[in-house]
Amino acid sequence: MRDVFITGIGQVPVGEHWEVSLRSLAARAMLAALHQAEGLRPQALFVGNLLAPVLSHQANLAALLIDNAGLDGIEGHLVEAGEASGAAALHSAFLAIASGWVESALVVGVEKVTDYIGSGVELALAETEDADYETAQGLTLSGLAGLVMQRYLHEYGVERQALGVFPTLMHANAVHNPNAMFRKAIRREAYAKAEMISDPVNLFDMAPYADGAAAVLLSSRAAIPAGFAQPLVRISGSALVTDRLALHDRAYPLAFDAARLSVERACRMAGILPGEVNLFELSDTFSIYAALSLEAAGFAPAGQAAQLAERGEFALNGRMPINTLGGMKARGNPIGAAGVYQVLEAVLQLRGQAGANQIAQAQRALVQMLAGPASTAVTHVLERVS
Repeated sequence: MRDVFITGIGQVPVGEHWEVSLRSLAARAMLAALHQAEGLRPQALFVGNLLAPVLSHQANLAALLIDNAGLDGIEGHLVEAGEASGAAALHSAFLAIASGWVESALVVGVEKVTDYIGSGVELALAETEDADYETAQGLTLSGLAGLVMQRYLHEYGVERQALGVFPTLMHANAVHNPNAMFRKAIRREAYAKAEMISDPVNLFDMAPYADGAAAVLLSSRAAIPAGFAQPLVRISGSALVTDRLALHDRAYPLAFDAARLSVERACRMAGILPGEVNLFELSDTFSIYAALSLEAAGFAPAGQAAQLAERGEFALNGRMPINTLGGMKARGNPIGAAGVYQVLEAVLQLRGQAGANQIAQAQRALVQMLAGPASTAVTHVLERVS
């Protein structure tokens, strides 16, 4: 397999972009990434999106975005893997270059939730569950997270308020992120008083759905011109693992096996152990998923993620900083685009371009995105090489 490098990144601030179309959001991120890549032209586009056919009434998205960005004649692929669609698109682009199929590939994750108002967004997202045995019974993603959280609190004797450490940390990390939706720290008292969404999940336990687009250009070593200006970041490991879609079909609902296996396989490909990375961009669509992701990756014993977070182990200056620019909880959750934002933010850390949130001597990053309660898990290992 050939080495794969990240040569350009571009993003749109996450938020409510009522006045901007789906295609324009994507084009802004794509063109920014291409501009930064000093003229490198991709031979393929991989699009991560979940909701466009339902909310924006737009399918055949790859062809639309290629045309709109002036990239006529290249390959176009739409990748859908629930909330992990953007991460899965990047995994596909990685394989295309590593295999020698193309020299450069552009990845864009885009989502436009404001094309639809009301409960339709939640209903559309529920289609990522088991249609016969979950969605048809009225179970939503927040309802599913509520069931997982109830089981976690019961199983490990954890107080509900303990999980408030995660949204508190994410909001603190987003204060200095100019592309974040919420750039204000919150107090634990506010978390305790927040209204319930799906007991015991409250308003602050759930990442807010938002519009967004982020793009990453991947290139082989041969495609990168001499004297390339940007510090190079290599994708040294990438893995996509699935689990049983319906939570009730799993042997143990608190074992995020796909998350664990994707970390193990990505790190094995990179030739490292998980503990050798300097930061972990994890999937915090719900506070309980942040805790279970840390435990699946081996950074916390079962039932103890919140306790270790309370000690500061996952803060910017801690043993394993997580979601260093706010994660989905504070940056906002652009759903199918979220996995590309995660990678882009890890690249900023590895390049030393993360501003006030810069992790000292960041050399390697672990990035993981989940669909639902880890029905799909995509993990990447990134490392700075120059």
